[in-house]
Amino acid sequence: MFPIEKFHKLRTPFYYYDTELLRSTLNAIRDNLSADMHVHYAVKACANPKVLAIIAKEGFGADCVSGGEIEAALKAGFPADKIVYAGVGKSDREIELGLEAGIHAFNVESIPELEVINQLAKGKGKTARIALRINPNVGAHTHANITTGLAENKFGIDMQCMEEVIAIASSMEAIQFIGLHFHIGSQILDMDDFAALSLRINEIQNRMEAAGIPAVSDINVGGGLGIDYNQPDLHPIPDFCSYFNTYKQKLLLRPGQQLHFELGRAVVGQCGTLISHVLYIKSNPIKNFCIVDAGMTDLVRPALYGAYHQIDNLTAESPTDYVIYDVVGPICESSDVFIKNYGMPRTRRGDLVAFRSAGAYGEIMASGYNCRPLPEGYITEELQ
Repeated sequence: MFPIEKFHKLRTPFYYYDTELLRSTLNAIRDNLSADMHVHYAVKACANPKVLAIIAKEGFGADCVSGGEIEAALKAGFPADKIVYAGVGKSDREIELGLEAGIHAFNVESIPELEVINQLAKGKGKTARIALRINPNVGAHTHANITTGLAENKFGIDMQCMEEVIAIASSMEAIQFIGLHFHIGSQILDMDDFAALSLRINEIQNRMEAAGIPAVSDINVGGGLGIDYNQPDLHPIPDFCSYFNTYKQKLLLRPGQQLHFELGRAVVGQCGTLISHVLYIKSNPIKNFCIVDAGMTDLVRPALYGAYHQIDNLTAESPTDYVIYDVVGPICESSDVFIKNYGMPRTRRGDLVAFRSAGAYGEIMASGYNCRPLPEGYITEELQ
């Protein structure tokens, strides 16, 4: 599975992306789409240029949340007319970048943002296509820090204000109102959450119809599908069949409407692995510490969310001789802990360990804290 001999020659820590698995994942997505479904890869999950180029070449669109992501997507080969741009705090420069590129749509989150986009588009003699991001007040069974669809979250326009905002958007000279956008959270494994979103969208569309508001061309349901962090080898590809079928069965589209998705973690999560060397094994009367050269600067999810990543010792001498370790990094923070009380084959200085399911929100969230270099990212083709 891993080219371990090649790994020994590289400076750790680094990210390794299994491009065979990535392409299999993209094929699984494509196999479950109908003609009116379109997937925009959420660049925020992983913006490694080599990974982006593969996804773009396979014909998918891009979901961006910053001007930098728009630039990265365009450079990787994503067509501008397949790029959607979301975010509560778009700067003037970022909006202008989207206008000049001719992106498919801005996902607008407030009236002030709508006014700024209209003003900037008018100044450039352009028309901005926009989808209004509606906060559906639908909860998701996931970590509190990655829910986005509740009224208390900062994202989107409150449903009570929807008709007012639609009227404002429809009256603006440089705005073309084409869609509704939703997103309820991330790492969601319960399909009932997506069913609940579908039913809420049905209610909203019925409400618009009753108010005499014409049906929009685009319905964008965001992403949020999770991956199996506990058993990555058993479930290397997420359950796209159940995910897309939920929307096919529960969401009532109007004739001609196009359904858009913004999948990120589900696309790249399982194909990425953080590779690290063991620096020291340190023991005291109550603990064994496995100290590795990767830290929270390289993979922040455990420190930030208490997230779990399976850790494999790739070079253990005796795979059946298990020891309980706290696996920790070298950063000068007590929170620089990957996991506590973790059973792993007896580990030695110099062993290679793999932090699995790290393709999403891994390399992209790395920092230079403690003046550490950012980890490199390699794809399968580079190590053959």
